[in-house]
Amino acid sequence: MLQFFSKFKFFGLVLLALSAVIIYLFYNALQPKKTLPVFQPNMVAQELVDSSLHYTKKYHTIADFALLNQNGETVTQDTYQNKIYVADFFFTTCPTICPIMTKNMAEIQGSILDKEDVMLLSHSVTPVIDSVPQLKKYALEKGVIDQKWNLVTGDKKQIYELARKSYLAVKTDGDGGPFDMIHTENFILVDKERRIRGFYDGTNQEEIQKLLQDLEVLEASYAE
Repeated sequence: MLQFFSKFKFFGLVLLALSAVIIYLFYNALQPKKTLPVFQPNMVAQELVDSSLHYTKKYHTIADFALLNQNGETVTQDTYQNKIYVADFFFTTCPTICPIMTKNMAEIQGSILDKEDVMLLSHSVTPVIDSVPQLKKYALEKGVIDQKWNLVTGDKKQIYELARKSYLAVKTDGDGGPFDMIHTENFILVDKERRIRGFYDGTNQEEIQKLLQDLEVLEASYAE
């Protein structure tokens, strides 16, 4: 008799375990999958956006560009074709937030080394100072891996227009004139369709971790 109840008890425990697994699987299946927004100019604070785009509600993408990287190579939108990437704006002689941003970008670089479809792109906001040799020197000092991370210089007006009209990341209204100076701590997550999927404070470690989590979500969306 005791043996019979012992077997029944074992069966009950197995049934209970299977029920718990089934409930867990159903719960996960019913949870909505996390998705990232596709940012349009009208979703971003107006001071960060060129006035010509304030009421744009759809179809916003990063404009075409042509700039030089730390190796003197031309980098264009085609360099980032079918790539997810993180963009920012910096200058090599910045003594304040740029060293922190560069350190955090290097951390992101370390996290994407085995991700063939993820890259980084840093634009100099003082391109006259940040020549190709200067960028190369900075890249070597900061551990930049050429295949993953481009530091770019070039036409100042083009860079400033990209900052305000494409990346929606800068408060200053400067158009790239000789006395203009823009600076932003924002890291911008861009998808394979050249759409903005997130903004993050590049000086804040918690924000960097959020960026890395969102990157995983974005990658997963292309694997479906």
